[in-house]
Amino acid sequence: MTTTGVAAHDGWSRLPVGRREYRQDVVVALVLAGGIAISAVLSGAAGMYDDQAPWWVSALMVVANAGPLAFRRRFPMTVAVVVALAFVGTQLLRVPEAIFINFTLFIGLYTVGAWCSDRVRAEFVRWFVIVGMFIWLFLAIVFRWSVPSALPNQGDSLIPPFIANALLSIIINLVYFGAAWYSGNRAWASAVAKHALHERTAELAVERERTAAQAITLERVRIARELHDVVAHHVSLMGVQAGAARRVLERDPAQAATSLGVVEDSARTAVEELRRMLGTLRESDADAADGLLDADRTARTTAPSTDSIARIAELADAATTAGHPAQYTVVGDVRPVPPTVATVAFRIAQEAVTNVLKHAGPDARTDLRLRYLPDAIEVEVTDTGIGSRAVRPTGADDHDADRVAGTGTGMGAGSGLGHVGMRERVSAVGGTVEIGPRARGGFLVRAWLPTT
Repeated sequence: MTTTGVAAHDGWSRLPVGRREYRQDVVVALVLAGGIAISAVLSGAAGMYDDQAPWWVSALMVVANAGPLAFRRRFPMTVAVVVALAFVGTQLLRVPEAIFINFTLFIGLYTVGAWCSDRVRAEFVRWFVIVGMFIWLFLAIVFRWSVPSALPNQGDSLIPPFIANALLSIIINLVYFGAAWYSGNRAWASAVAKHALHERTAELAVERERTAAQAITLERVRIARELHDVVAHHVSLMGVQAGAARRVLERDPAQAATSLGVVEDSARTAVEELRRMLGTLRESDADAADGLLDADRTARTTAPSTDSIARIAELADAATTAGHPAQYTVVGDVRPVPPTVATVAFRIAQEAVTNVLKHAGPDARTDLRLRYLPDAIEVEVTDTGIGSRAVRPTGADDHDADRVAGTGTGMGAGSGLGHVGMRERVSAVGGTVEIGPRARGGFLVRAWLPTT
């Protein structure tokens, strides 16, 4: 009859319940009423009491014992007290029934433990009923002992029959009330656990929807960053080459044709990459509409670009063609690296070269270095930009906030999106990046990317 292991759930109640449960209570009350009535008739015919109660008193006790159970889940504590009093009254009034009234009292105590959300009051009511019933039991035992003719013959038994009978009654009642207490508490704990499981399931459903929305948002951000890198680089290169072609069109048609050829190649490459990005975006939208969040979708949306380290040399050639002499150097033993790391390395170099074309000035030189370290690769892009003295190209992007006037490397404050994108890419693969002006002039971008 302990409360160990009973779960408490503040602010939650099993009550009220629906009509189906109330109908079940009425059925239980009617069944037990019928059982008590039949038992009383048969026990009376068997002569259970010499001076048994009149039939109408027995009828009242049938109603008093079984009737309250029809309201057991509406008023569980009140019903428990009423059926306990009816149990005692049935015996005091000598109603010939001692079987089914035990079921009514058990159900009354069980309901208090299983359905009352106020656990303190539930324990108090059950203790009140149980202590009262044991007081009634002890009074009955004492009364039997006070009537010598009612005591059984002692005979030659080791334990006196009246003591054995009293101990047996106490043990039976302990088991009876203990079972009612325990089963009620277990039913309450099970209901609390089920409620908590439903709440957790609902929270997980909400979290799953939130995660799906975040995944879609992150995918769009990734695609937007890719578009920024592709468009910024190729459009900047096209702008520089178109300007160069315009300036030498009359005096050097061959050079102008070469510059226009670079513009054509850059435009074609940009269109191809834009088509690939938009195709990925359409796939992401279709997956979101279908609710696909499995591993296949994740692998597809996070697959690395076809860009790789091998194309960094092309960036140096493009910068040289655009009028910014660039040197590309590979340090260390060339080895395969993870595709994602290779993509990040290329995008970092591409963004840095794009910034040189936009912001470093017409005479800036560029140095690209790729270092193979034991457990990483390092991409370094430096330039000799002239900063605030550089002529700003028409329509140039202000995304490099770090290149501010007066630092020897900048064109004025911008939005900083290019640098933010580089830092996010590097962070995604667990690397580090250094971005800023050099002490001797120019600008430095150095990214360390782990390969293990």
